[in-house]
Amino acid sequence: MKFRTHLLLIISILLTNPFFVTAEEEEQAIIIEVEGNPHTRKAHIEDYYPFIEVVQVYDQLFNGLALKGTSRKLERMDSLDFVKQTYPVRTYKTNTPGTAPENSQHATTQQPSDITVEDIDISVTLESEQPNVNKSIPFLKQQSSTLKSYTGKGIKIGVVDTGIDHHHPDLKNNFKGGYDLVDLDDDPMETIPEQGIPTLHGTHVSGIIAANGSMQGVAPEASLYSYRALGPGGMGTSIQVIAAIERAVKDGMDIINLSLGNSVNGPDWPTSVAVNRAVELGVTVVIANGNSGPSNWTVGSPATASNVISVGASTPPLEVPYLFDSFHEKRIALTPLMGSQPWQLEREYPMVQGGIGNQELPDADGKIVLMERGEIPFAEKARLAEQSGAKALIIYNNEDKAFQGSIEDGKEPIDIPVASVSMDDGQWLKEQATEDTYYIETKYKKSKDMIAAFSSRGPVTANWWIKPEIVAPGAAINSTVPGGYRELQGTSMAAPHVAGGLALVKQAHPDWSPAKLKGALLTSALPLKNEQLLYDPIEQGMGRMQIDKAIHTPLVIYNPLLSFGKVTDLSETHMVELELENVTTKEQDYYFDIPKQQSGLRWQLPKQFTLDPGEKKTVPIQLKVSASFLDKGIHQGWLTLKQGKQSYHLPYLFINQEADYPRVMGMEFALKVFSDDEYQYRLYLPEDAQSVTIDLYDSHSMAFERTLLELENQKQGVIEGTMEMRDVGDKGEYLANVSVKTTSGETYDYQTDLYIE
Repeated sequence: MKFRTHLLLIISILLTNPFFVTAEEEEQAIIIEVEGNPHTRKAHIEDYYPFIEVVQVYDQLFNGLALKGTSRKLERMDSLDFVKQTYPVRTYKTNTPGTAPENSQHATTQQPSDITVEDIDISVTLESEQPNVNKSIPFLKQQSSTLKSYTGKGIKIGVVDTGIDHHHPDLKNNFKGGYDLVDLDDDPMETIPEQGIPTLHGTHVSGIIAANGSMQGVAPEASLYSYRALGPGGMGTSIQVIAAIERAVKDGMDIINLSLGNSVNGPDWPTSVAVNRAVELGVTVVIANGNSGPSNWTVGSPATASNVISVGASTPPLEVPYLFDSFHEKRIALTPLMGSQPWQLEREYPMVQGGIGNQELPDADGKIVLMERGEIPFAEKARLAEQSGAKALIIYNNEDKAFQGSIEDGKEPIDIPVASVSMDDGQWLKEQATEDTYYIETKYKKSKDMIAAFSSRGPVTANWWIKPEIVAPGAAINSTVPGGYRELQGTSMAAPHVAGGLALVKQAHPDWSPAKLKGALLTSALPLKNEQLLYDPIEQGMGRMQIDKAIHTPLVIYNPLLSFGKVTDLSETHMVELELENVTTKEQDYYFDIPKQQSGLRWQLPKQFTLDPGEKKTVPIQLKVSASFLDKGIHQGWLTLKQGKQSYHLPYLFINQEADYPRVMGMEFALKVFSDDEYQYRLYLPEDAQSVTIDLYDSHSMAFERTLLELENQKQGVIEGTMEMRDVGDKGEYLANVSVKTTSGETYDYQTDLYIE
């Protein structure tokens, strides 16, 4: 059995190719991790290296310093014996917009940007007029009128993201400050075109939380603080994110929102450790779960952290367009591309083939054009169709999976709708379009409270926790962007709904701890159904957020998601201690429904129990698993706790023997900072391994080139080290195959693009 996946080391929000720019005599910035007391190290540098400016000291989430100086002078920092690691705060420059085919992604051996914003960023429309408030923030339509007295006033929310347009009329009054971890200054403004690939993500997230103008956010009177950890293109390193979180903690944030992440599904990646520490220091942390669904095991760090609130995406009330062929009773799903006009076709239109998009389209006027993905950038395909008079463009995939893309290329906006379809659907349409005249119509399906297909699923490897823990609206969310408003979608948009909602709960209960706020939010969530059955726990956690019910909840369950771990023997008994608090002024009685009998499972649940007013109690839930009676893999379901007429649905999960989780993730390979002959590598193992081998193949011919690295007897967790250039070999573009041999003797492979400069 082999688990295969593909990970690109650098991912841009706009899906363009970044490359790094350095200038030896220009002032640059780095963050260094140090051993010992960072304040002592700061004094040492100021005494002996006066040409280096110490900009920040980090002593909460990690020990480090932020430094400024010229490249030549900063190089000397690497020779200090107390410096564990150096991390550049880099600037980025994009290729000429639209030159890369399909805005393709590209890996680099420079220090990788391993954290990216967590959204798909499909733009439905760019609003030029003032938006409708209720349309903009779907949360507002779903909550009771009792929330009107709660606005988030007095609550400080830090947004760790790409910055913020603090001049935006809907944000400027609530913006109270922050810090720029990219430029190391006090102005966390979004990246503008002159600085590289421009960004808008942090402004969009901030508007969902606390816009207060023509648009109203979830908590319109909350105080907004921005911490710019992601630079041009929406990229940044783990250390920039950790430093931003530390600054937010020191600035006294009540809530921190991180709509960002990476692909490492493990609980102990550095960013996961850091956000857990922030919660321990008294801050509620909300994190987007990721957009790599609908596959399992796709949640990435730092949403994998145990103490934070990890958020998946559901749909607000939407009219979703799809193509319909009435003769064949064929329905075809559409995925709008970023920058596209909304798909609003109201009648049948003829369809014509446009090939790959590299030839004139003489017959496209007033028709839907169908093109195949490949060779030509999406924007060029779309512009050709528009100039040919097409009514709309459909691009079908050239491989067997769904895809999202962008038609934004820095030129004039494209004024026709552009959407993608799957390879199978595209080939079917191509067959129909060979007829002389083929017409197809658009229909619309009303959708609400569905789990978005892009929303990443759990569970987490190593500790087998259920993620996400809650969901919130994340599809077609209209919010603020520099210069106006835009609809985006992704778990990036769901997380700030929760951050804003928590501000209302915090305002209502200012003395509640992060754990209690989280417990109230999860306890009161609404489990969502797919048709008649509940969505799986790893799709929705506790369900959709209901802030009014969280404020008035009579019960707080501190750990309502029941993870029983991994079963490795033929028979094992696992126990979870459920912690509950009665927050009413009355005595309350509780009992569990008896679960339906299932072969291989035996539950031992508490008998009816009582909680006095204000009482907190821990009750045991025990599960005995007979492994041989069950299939291997993920087992999940729901238990029901009752109090009077109130039911609380508690998701549970365990792994029987084995599952199809990734055995290695997150490989990074980069030249060591200020070095031209030493490389650093880092990857993640969810379990112990007998060996890890990295083989390089030619990226074009797929011919084997050489073995880059061999490691023996590796423990679970982060694996990192260095290599000399003479051991790395020739530069070039490669496909790296990472082969892991487990302690049980099985071998699993993982591939990633690798570029050695």
